[in-house]
Amino acid sequence: MSTLQRDPRDRVQVLDEDGQVVAEDGVPDIDDETLLEMYRTMRLARHFDERAVSLQRQGRMGTFPPMSGQEAAQVGSALALDADDWVFPSYREHAAAYVRGIDLDQTLQYWMGDERGSQTAAANVFPVAVPIATQVLHATGVAWAADLKGDDIVSLCYFGDGATSEGDFHEGLNFAGVFDLPAVFFCNNNQWAISVPREQQSASATLAQKAHAYGFEGVLVDGMDPLAVYKVTREAVEKAHAADPSRDDAPGRACRPTLIEAIQYRFGAHTTADDPSVYRDDDEVERWKQKDPIPRLELFLRDRGLLDDERVAAIEQSVTDEVADAVEAAESTERPAPDSMFDNVYADRPPELDAQQRQLDRLRNRYGDEELLE
Repeated sequence: MSTLQRDPRDRVQVLDEDGQVVAEDGVPDIDDETLLEMYRTMRLARHFDERAVSLQRQGRMGTFPPMSGQEAAQVGSALALDADDWVFPSYREHAAAYVRGIDLDQTLQYWMGDERGSQTAAANVFPVAVPIATQVLHATGVAWAADLKGDDIVSLCYFGDGATSEGDFHEGLNFAGVFDLPAVFFCNNNQWAISVPREQQSASATLAQKAHAYGFEGVLVDGMDPLAVYKVTREAVEKAHAADPSRDDAPGRACRPTLIEAIQYRFGAHTTADDPSVYRDDDEVERWKQKDPIPRLELFLRDRGLLDDERVAAIEQSVTDEVADAVEAAESTERPAPDSMFDNVYADRPPELDAQQRQLDRLRNRYGDEELLE
């Protein structure tokens, strides 16, 4: 069934929790090399997540937003993009950024307070957006610019379920629907917006169905099933790349934008500054861990003869080595000068920043750079 016929209340699934194919139309068209890349990247993301949390706990990095449990949604969707498409992340899309070409040490740099970690444009990835839902407007704007210029690119925007309660979400999706823009809006519904549960965000049965109010398609998918995520994202990307359908000349054709709601769960805290035990119980976490996307995909790949114990062990070792190298590279990078915080804020620096620069210079003269950095 195509996305044009789907009811947003019907959740798309390819693999069940035991890695068995349950989709009537089978497995999406993904070659074996890409399937293995998907598995390895998910394993890499999980290990990276664990190491990053450990670095924060040791005082070697600032606040960090864990992503364990959400690997399938990020890797599956990012692999479905074309090379020239653009990604607009929130603050948790470490794995999606990696798929698009952002090295892990650069991601660590950002969370260590080095703004050079935000220089991601070469990979067609916008900088991390910590404010909730602001990136929805950025993605819509770039999609509109591409449409006006005739550039064949798609904007894929990630955000959480909490972002759907923000005005920026409504404005971005409404604009995309009105102007029929090449955009894919990807909602990572991980059940909790910090401590606020999904049911307190909206009275809608699903978040996907909100797309209907904006005149385009909404799709609900099992966000812990990487093959299902790849499938619906690829369909949405292909539709967004399609020629602009005229509503007068082709009545009934779907608009190019798509809203995907990926049902998933974050196993850890919202950030390392959060204590999830205050607002959710261990039984809930354990129930969701039965849906863990990594063993689900591993079982599927073993059944197809693409993985065995030896190959899994080799992948595990390569993942461990790559993350260790990334940590070493990030921590050995020379720290930026304190006054670099004033760079690239405005095209023309306003007097207020000049005053702050002078104040910093006085502190530097008094204490020196090393003490300031401490």
